[in-house]
Amino acid sequence: MQAYKKIDYSKNKDVVLRYIPGHFVTPNSHVNYYMDLSDMKSRQREARATGEELAEMYLASDVIDTVLCLNGMEVVGAYMANKLTKSGIISANRHQTMYITSPEYNAGGQMMFRENIIHMVKNRKVLILIDTATTGETLRSAIRTVKFYGGEVIGISAIYSVATKVDDIQIRALYSNRDLPDYASHRPEDCPMCRDGVEIDAICNGFGYSTLR
Repeated sequence: MQAYKKIDYSKNKDVVLRYIPGHFVTPNSHVNYYMDLSDMKSRQREARATGEELAEMYLASDVIDTVLCLNGMEVVGAYMANKLTKSGIISANRHQTMYITSPEYNAGGQMMFRENIIHMVKNRKVLILIDTATTGETLRSAIRTVKFYGGEVIGISAIYSVATKVDDIQIRALYSNRDLPDYASHRPEDCPMCRDGVEIDAICNGFGYSTLR
């Protein structure tokens, strides 16, 4: 694979998008860049900076009860909730603090919540937090799941997103196609790299990537 490249976030030097050009397979598509967000999600300084910058986009919100974290975004979600709380964003929760949680996946790959977690979603105003959004399928699944359990999705945040909306809900992202204008996502059957015989570099999901060569 090619070497890492990076894009600095103009407002905060600790928020850095690292990416690798190539041919990558995700659960829903084939893409020409892999976003390596492991440091942003797991290293304290970067996770804090990322969470606080994402929180800045919601400081005019009224109520956020729960931050629902997808693809290992719990550390970022905790820092985001902390910033929102310190900035005066209220929750309707009894203890006036936000829940930070994530869904479980059943054997069929569907998102679900156990009985001890449902109260964090039911009748709550939920902010969905994801690392990257390309096709939007993961977000649509999360929105359906929140609604099924009686919650209300009031916003979506992402580190990088191709789309600006999913199901008429705005996605507020730190990085977008403005930063990577040649980023491309294709359905597997329509992938031009496959059609041109370009070998696959790695298989990717929310946990990371596994190289094939």
